[in-house]
This record gives sequence, structure tokens and C-alpha cells, in this order.
Amino acid sequence: MIKDSYLTIKSPSEGLYKEKGSKFLAYAYPVTDEEKIKEILQSLKKEYYDARHHCYAFMLGKDKNRYRANDDGEPGNSAGVPILNQIRSKEVTDVLVVVVRYFGGTKLGVSGLINAYKTAAAEALDQAEIVEAFVTQHLTIRFEYMDMNDVMRVAKEYDLDLSQQTFDEKCNINFEIREGILDEVKGKLEKVPSLEFAEE
Repeated sequence: MIKDSYLTIKSPSEGLYKEKGSKFLAYAYPVTDEEKIKEILQSLKKEYYDARHHCYAFMLGKDKNRYRANDDGEPGNSAGVPILNQIRSKEVTDVLVVVVRYFGGTKLGVSGLINAYKTAAAEALDQAEIVEAFVTQHLTIRFEYMDMNDVMRVAKEYDLDLSQQTFDEKCNINFEIREGILDEVKGKLEKVPSLEFAEE
């Protein structure tokens, strides 16, 4: 079976780190696209409008090949990269971590900043519940009503998620299927006499 699962976080979580008067508020979010990331960043910048920096990193996709780190005015690689490295060390993806910094009047130096952003990000991720998620595909099928039992037997066997169904002269069902078992499920469904696969 092809690898179709990955680790992500179930819901938003928070962390906090304080150093020499500076406060680092960390927020981790489950995300699947850059639009959502932009929305979250905008709302945090609005909420913490008086903070000096809003540094962040994100990782997207099962293969973890879409990622970005942003220092938001901190010295190069002292904020975004340490945050990204915490996401990597947890081996999660589809995750955004934002660390909001309130400056406390004492400079921390680059190594101090790296440690602060790393620790705050780690704290937020430690508070998160890590879950296994799956890459899925849509599959739409059409069949005669008399073959309903055969279709439902396959659905039950593979615990398929029925995302949409309509019953007119013919039955239409839209399944959400794990990528790793898609071909196997299709093979079983092909044996149903009246069944045809709808073009996506």
C-alpha cells in the first residue's frame, strides 16, 4: 500500500516563553492552504497590533515540500527558522506556528532570540494533540437501486466516508477514500453489475 498518511495537529494550541522582560506568545494551527495562513496572520496582527514582531513558519503537504519561515524584522534566521525546525522535529505537516513578541527593553542577542523562538514554538507544539491524517481522493459512482446492498457492503468493509448521496432513477454516491486503498476499493466496486464510475 502506498504511504498515504501523515502527522498533523488536531486543533489550535498555545505556548508562552518569557526572557528578560520580552514575552513570546506562540500559537500553533492546523492549516491546509496558504489562504488560511494569510487569514490567521492578519487576525493575529490585528489582535496583537502593539507587538513588535509576528514571526512564523509553516509546513504544508503530505511530502512536507511546501514550507516557509519568516523573521518579521528580527535578525536573519533568528526566528522563522527556529520555529520551522520545531515543526520538523515534531515530524508534523499542515501546521502553522506564529510567535508574537513583545519587546521587554533588553536585547537578547541572536542566540538568545533563537532560543526564545525555538522554546516558544516547542511549547505550543507540545500542547497540541498530534493526530494521523490521510490523503484522500473523491470517487463518484452511479448504479441501479437494486445493487445498493452490494455497494454498501464494500463501503462498510472499508469504512468509507459517504460525503454525498442522491437517489433518483439511479443512485449517485460520492466517497472520500484513502489514497492507499483507492485501487482496491475500485476493484471491488467494479464487480457490482450496474455500477459505473463518474468522471470527476
